[in-house]
Amino acid sequence: MTDRIANAQLRGKVMSADEAAALIPAGAQIGFGGFTGSGYPKELPKALAARIKAAHEAGEDFTVNAFTGASTAPELDGVLAEVDGMGWRMPYQSDPTLRKKINDGTIRYTDIHLSHSAQLVAEGFCGRLDFAAVEATRITEDGSIVPTSSVGNNKTYLDMAEKVIIEVNSWQSLELEGMHDVWNGYLTPPNRPAIPITNPGDRIGDAFLTLDPSKVVAVIETEDPDRNSPFKPIDDDSRAIAGYLLDFYANEVEHGRMPKNLLPLQSGVGNIPNAVLDGLLKSDLENLTSYTEVIQDGMVDLIDAGKLTVASATAFSLSPEYAHKMNEGAEKYRRSIVLRPQEISNHPEVIRRLGVLSCNGMIEADIYGNVNSTHVCGTRMMNGIGGSGDFTRNAYISAFVSPSTAKNGAISAIVPMASHVDHTEHDVMVIITEQGLADLRGLAPRQRARKIIENCAHPDYRAQLTEYYEAALASSKAKHTPHDLAHSFDFHRSFLENGTMRLS
Repeated sequence: MTDRIANAQLRGKVMSADEAAALIPAGAQIGFGGFTGSGYPKELPKALAARIKAAHEAGEDFTVNAFTGASTAPELDGVLAEVDGMGWRMPYQSDPTLRKKINDGTIRYTDIHLSHSAQLVAEGFCGRLDFAAVEATRITEDGSIVPTSSVGNNKTYLDMAEKVIIEVNSWQSLELEGMHDVWNGYLTPPNRPAIPITNPGDRIGDAFLTLDPSKVVAVIETEDPDRNSPFKPIDDDSRAIAGYLLDFYANEVEHGRMPKNLLPLQSGVGNIPNAVLDGLLKSDLENLTSYTEVIQDGMVDLIDAGKLTVASATAFSLSPEYAHKMNEGAEKYRRSIVLRPQEISNHPEVIRRLGVLSCNGMIEADIYGNVNSTHVCGTRMMNGIGGSGDFTRNAYISAFVSPSTAKNGAISAIVPMASHVDHTEHDVMVIITEQGLADLRGLAPRQRARKIIENCAHPDYRAQLTEYYEAALASSKAKHTPHDLAHSFDFHRSFLENGTMRLS
């Protein structure tokens, strides 16, 4: 596999993952590549975890601080969390072992907007970056890196790290070369120019990541697949939610507020976004575009059907079947797909200019439209805010979607007051559950409350929510946003005490 390493200097630095891990001292700050289970280093973290475990068994303190692009996989987040190998982690995660360690206080976690994370590192707010560990499909003659299935924060980590470790992964297709667009004009203030993207498919940079080869201390040869989890089959609730959203878009087109081919689409990862993409596939819409974070299975289907002309993102989030399809057909797909650094894929300037239509999931929304997308009952972290804030605040139309209940009806997704707020009522335009859609644009708080309760709440909770709202309206001296603070969290208290939000 050394034929993927064209640079003679770096060929001489090929070593095992164990040898590379031995170069990393306790307390090191490491910028790992990877975004939504794509393009992360796979062998170095496992070797590092084994080293940390041995150190702990010998009575030695050993942790590292881990920066990534977003969530990675069990081979990175999972193995390091399992051996208590992380002291601190940012900016987004989804690994169950890591989540447990965050919530029991073992690992400190900083939840950051994905478009902000590279800037915080570049400006030194998070301290010195000791190592960057990234994945490449090949290394060019001049030592540049051809990325694999994600770009994420790799550019910033390579720029800022004192030392670099590269995993060259032969599982990743060589035909990915040319799919990436790495812009080197993103400078620090006050020298920052406008980002020259006026269409989702604009290419403004290089197809590779540049770095100083002298910073590279190790190259590891691998042949490991990405963590590609299969998507769940589309269920009735997801199909209903997708139907409401697509009908809403059709109404916007009918009233002249959007072109017939819509505006660039953004969607989070999961069952409901895939249902939306499936609905688009079955619709008569043509010439669609996407400016988003991740390429999902449904977008590949839309490209194959000729309905999606271009998709801009920072990473793939594909099922095993579609990851294989991408590897086999990368030469074809790179004509329609652009992978950018996440500070560009999620940049507010571009999102606002293009008029992106955002659609993201939520844990809960309150009756006034404040959305919690990160914390269960206000304290237990799920995954993180990810890029939902980047897109929501700057979208042409922002939508949040969720089934109206969870845990077999024990939890209502619509509550009197959100137990944690990631997206304020000022940024949330549309809320959709399988019960219906609430278009909140231009409505005052009391109008929002009635519409959300009537259109989005499950019938089992509609009366409770109405009773709360009317009691708050009657008891509150201020009528703009009525709340009864003595009972605002009765739903959450009941769930913690009785296992259900249904009030007796």
